[in-house]
Amino acid sequence: MFIRNERSIQEFMQSYPVVSTIVIIHIVLWLIQGFLSLPIGNTLFQLGAGSNYHIAQGEYWRLITPMFFHAGLMHMLFNSFSLVLFGPALEQMLGKVKFILAYVGAGVVANIASFILGHAIYTHVGASGAIFGLFGIYVFMIAFRKHLIDYQSSQMVSVIIVIGLIMTFIRPNINVYAHIFGFIGGFVIAPLVLQGVRAYSPWQRRRRNRNRDDEGIQFDPNRWKKKRVPSAIKKNALWIIIVILALLGLLSRIL
Repeated sequence: MFIRNERSIQEFMQSYPVVSTIVIIHIVLWLIQGFLSLPIGNTLFQLGAGSNYHIAQGEYWRLITPMFFHAGLMHMLFNSFSLVLFGPALEQMLGKVKFILAYVGAGVVANIASFILGHAIYTHVGASGAIFGLFGIYVFMIAFRKHLIDYQSSQMVSVIIVIGLIMTFIRPNINVYAHIFGFIGGFVIAPLVLQGVRAYSPWQRRRRNRNRDDEGIQFDPNRWKKKRVPSAIKKNALWIIIVILALLGLLSRIL
């Protein structure tokens, strides 16, 4: 369910326009603010950060905008890679509109919790609340819509959630409210956005049809040699990627 089969970045962007757009926004905002250090970048950051003081003054757009800003390169990369790994399957399953509502809705719940439970001058940025909302949807599927998620994917999500919650409480400078309530928000939103979703989503059909097409191609006798990957590496590729990303996120907090 989380294995990507797209042959190029262009194909990925065409298949998952919402996920791609969000990641592009992450990168552009970081480039303007962090890498290029343009004056407008600092202004945008100051206007978009989740500041409890300014929200209390009526700047309610800050309940949405913080999920698109990040506090550094590794913070941006880690959240963007997480979205690329776990967002596409849901985007294809729910459709663009429902996916946007679920993602932004969970992020808003996370930011409201940060406003209510955080101190008066608490400031935060990051997409992790919205991403934990996606995990909340997956956990709802595992608990109540088992026909929508395969066993291997459900195991993977369960492990990632446990690791994510542990890291939430042991890593410094983490918005605990956003992680916990983003997850809860996604779990609560799940039954609304999953209405009418069938076991065989468009994403699953497309993958199944592509596999059949691949099996029917016989004109290149060296085709399989070109694509052959050691079975152990192929089987555990996603786990390797997840571990590397987790280590990068951890190291970014230590160094």
